[in-house]
Amino acid sequence: MGSHSKDGLESFVKIPTIKFTKLFINGEFVDSISGNTFETIDPRTGEVIARIAEGDKEDVDLAVKAARHAFDDGQWPRISGAERAKRMMKFADLIDQNVEELAALDTIDAGKLFSMGKTVDIPHAASVIRYYAGAADKIHGEVLKMSNAFHGYTLREPIGVVGHIIPWNFPSTLFFLKVGPALAAGCTMIVKPAEQTPLSALYYAHLAKLAGIPDGVLNIITGFGPTAGAAISSHMDIDAVNFTGSTEVGRIVMKAAAESNLKVVSLELGGKSPLIIFDDADVDMAAQLALNGVLHNKGEICVASSRLFVQEGIYEKLVEKLVEKAKAWVVGDPFDPKVQHGPQVDKQQFEKILSYIEHGKKEGATLLTGGKPLGEKGYYIEPTIFAEVKEDMLIAKDEIFGPVLALAKFKTIDEAIKRANSTRYGLAAGIVTKDLNVANTVSRSIRAGTIWINCYFAFDNDCPVGGYKMSGFGRDFGLEALHKYFQVKSVVTPIYNSPWL
Repeated sequence: MGSHSKDGLESFVKIPTIKFTKLFINGEFVDSISGNTFETIDPRTGEVIARIAEGDKEDVDLAVKAARHAFDDGQWPRISGAERAKRMMKFADLIDQNVEELAALDTIDAGKLFSMGKTVDIPHAASVIRYYAGAADKIHGEVLKMSNAFHGYTLREPIGVVGHIIPWNFPSTLFFLKVGPALAAGCTMIVKPAEQTPLSALYYAHLAKLAGIPDGVLNIITGFGPTAGAAISSHMDIDAVNFTGSTEVGRIVMKAAAESNLKVVSLELGGKSPLIIFDDADVDMAAQLALNGVLHNKGEICVASSRLFVQEGIYEKLVEKLVEKAKAWVVGDPFDPKVQHGPQVDKQQFEKILSYIEHGKKEGATLLTGGKPLGEKGYYIEPTIFAEVKEDMLIAKDEIFGPVLALAKFKTIDEAIKRANSTRYGLAAGIVTKDLNVANTVSRSIRAGTIWINCYFAFDNDCPVGGYKMSGFGRDFGLEALHKYFQVKSVVTPIYNSPWL
């Protein structure tokens, strides 16, 4: 179901010329040592946009060498926090000056909505940099109250060279959720964007150089997980690795870190987040929240509310409203301002989602709407809702990462809590109720890193996001994220003849 917009895209926007396709190492755009390249594909059509330099272990080694030199001997960790902040602010200003082009790159690479990129994603990327720039000159340890005649204090020191491995669903936002706090802390870094979405990351490297970020501080290696990603995770000279992506790959990153130099690891992994709607909810508001929760960014969002639990008193009314809204949802070219939902990121993801839809049908869930691909070309899928979903079904257990909702009915609060928690994941959850006691009880009972009450996707730069259970550990956003990029050092010196302790 879902309506499909087929207007010609040229009427909406001028597709930018691709300016940057090479690796960015030590302040220069360079070919990979092997000379190999790979195709980056436009998911609207399945056609090639450009060929991108394919980085491998040798290229990662060069980037690490540059980052190591920039950290051990360079100015970035040694200049004042205020000076780092000034350059980061300049970086943010340059992003603001190139919003249209950056938004277009994420649209052609990831199938993301151009209107959303222009008004939300790219301006938000700049705001993340500004948030962490504001923290760069406010980094301090504590003076300790020692019990003997010693003066003790802690220092927060930058952790060193950091590897960031970034997914394809929010190429700009996630780039800066990693790079922003690491820059503020005085770290140097190697970033591996997802092979599906390398274009904006390379553009950000160009802007960083213009902003005065010193050579070697920010290096970009485009390439594949099993080669470039594995080289970062297992590198003996990288001090910390940050990964956002699937739980399956998160395990590989953690194992590689353990088997190499025991580098610090932060993982933001999969989710199967529940949204629980109670009988007292406003049906129209709740239905809209539920639909946005699973269809935003075509379901390619780690905190998607892909499991919906509705209390029996409003179940029929809510489902009717939900299906009606899903059928009116506009799927089509992401450059069209009327479109709410573009193509899935690539052929592999498209086929994976369709195979989960087939599983849902085979396992006996009721398909209420959707379930089919849309259009002649490109990777478009209808908004899809399954009802009568049981907990042992694959569509209730696995992260699908697409526009597929698993719907179930519940009676009591206790049942809702139990079912919400019956997942290996714990990234987020939503609660819709007017009863403060219900909201308090449920929000404290669900084992997840973010709980949204009467809202969903209420992200903020100051509000940490991250997982419980197999959704990983470590936080993005907020000052919590900044602290990932520090070591805490205790310094103790004796005190003689002090009038007090």
